[in-house]
Amino acid sequence: MAESIVARARRWLVDRIIEYLTQPLGRYEQRARNDVAALKEHVRKGDVLLVEGDQRVSAIIRYLTQSSWSHSALYIGDELLRRGGEPAARARAQFGAEAEHLVVEALPQGVVASPIVKYVDYNLRICRPHGLRSADLQRLLDEAVATIGWRYDQRNVLDLARYLIPVRIVPDRWRTEALHIGSGQPTEVICSSLLARLFYHVRFPILPMQVTPAPEVPGERARAHAEEPFGRALARSVFGQPSRREYTGLFRMRHPTLVTPRDFDLSPYFDVVKFNPLARGDFDYSRMQWAEEAAAAASPSQQRQGEVQNR
Repeated sequence: MAESIVARARRWLVDRIIEYLTQPLGRYEQRARNDVAALKEHVRKGDVLLVEGDQRVSAIIRYLTQSSWSHSALYIGDELLRRGGEPAARARAQFGAEAEHLVVEALPQGVVASPIVKYVDYNLRICRPHGLRSADLQRLLDEAVATIGWRYDQRNVLDLARYLIPVRIVPDRWRTEALHIGSGQPTEVICSSLLARLFYHVRFPILPMQVTPAPEVPGERARAHAEEPFGRALARSVFGQPSRREYTGLFRMRHPTLVTPRDFDLSPYFDVVKFNPLARGDFDYSRMQWAEEAAAAASPSQQRQGEVQNR
C-alpha cells in the first residue's frame, strides 16, 4: 500500500511538471511564412522534420543543445492509409484529408501520428537521409508505424540534460558510461531517440563517433607528441585542446538516447531540403519589398499622418 501511494504521488508530481513544461511561452518569432502546399509537395517519406517549438521545455532543449531545434518527427505521409484496416479508418476519421500527410512523433502523451500541418506556424527544417535505399526506407516506415502507442521516456529527458550540461566531474570518455540513459525500457522514447532507433535499425548514420586507435607500441603516444608542431602542443597543454586524431574510417553509433534534434541538422549524411521560397525556383531577391524603402517613398502627408498616429 505504501509503495502504491508513493508511486501515485510520484506520478502526480511528474504530470504536474510535464504540464508546466509543455505550456507555451509568451512570445514566438516565426522567421518565415510556411507555404503549406510547398511543404507537402517537397517533403518525402523518411524525411526528418525539425521544429523550433514554443513551449517551456522547447526553450530548455534549445539552451542545452545550443540549437534552434527542440523537436523532431519522421514523415510517413499516407502510410497508415495504405495499410488499411482500423489504423487507416481511425486516421481518416481523426485527420480527414490531412491523413495523407502524417508524421510519427514522440510527445509527452506517447508516440502518435500527427498531421504535418500542425507545425505550419512554426520554424521548420526538413532533413533528408542522403541515398537511403528503398528497402531500408520501407523498413524504416514499417518500424515507425509499429512504434505508435509507445510511452514517453521521461527519465531520458532528465538524463539527457545531465549529459549536455557542461560539467566535467568525470572525463569525457567515461561520461556516457557514467550515466543511466533513460528508463531502459525498449518501448519508452523521446522524439529524437525514437528517430535515432529507427535509423540505427537500418544502420544509417546520424552523427557517429570516429573510432581512434590506441597506440600499439609503448612510448608511441609520447613520440607523437614530441613530433607535433610547437603551437599545437602549446594549445593542447594550456587550453586542453586535443591533438589531431588519426582518421581510421571506422565509426561507432552513439546511443540513441544521446541523439538530439540538432544532430540531424548538423549531420553530413542528411540533406537540408528548401521549400520556402527557394523550392519554387523563381526566387529573385531584387523583387523583395522592404519596409524602409516603402516608408521613404511615402508622401510627406502620409509621413506626417503616420507620425501623428504613432504619438
